[in-house]
Amino acid sequence: QVQLVESGGGLVQPGGSLTLSCAASGSIIRVNTMGWYCQAPGKQRELVATISSGARTNYVDSVKGRFTISRDNAKNTVYLQMNSLKPEDTAVYLCNADISSITSGYAYRPYWGRGTQVTVSS
Repeated sequence: QVQLVESGGGLVQPGGSLTLSCAASGSIIRVNTMGWYCQAPGKQRELVATISSGARTNYVDSVKGRFTISRDNAKNTVYLQMNSLKPEDTAVYLCNADISSITSGYAYRPYWGRGTQVTVSS
């Protein structure tokens, strides 16, 4: 069974920083694209950033220059460094990854973590 577990959320003042982590575990063969999404109350889930297995990154315009996505392939872990945080960044942040596993019969399937809350408030 493949699992994604996020950590690193919390309460931070405007202008502050947080680093989120998401570790994939289980019968993993290979991890392809990994990403972070956010969902604020009453809103749809939105893409924040993605990173390919070759470290190619993609960001939504609202976080460019403030957030940095990175990954450690040896640890099957993706990170999101969040700087200059704004109140509008408040949301549950969810990790997503395309993973090939023994459980899936070597097919790539998307997996989601349960999310970690980020609250930006003074």
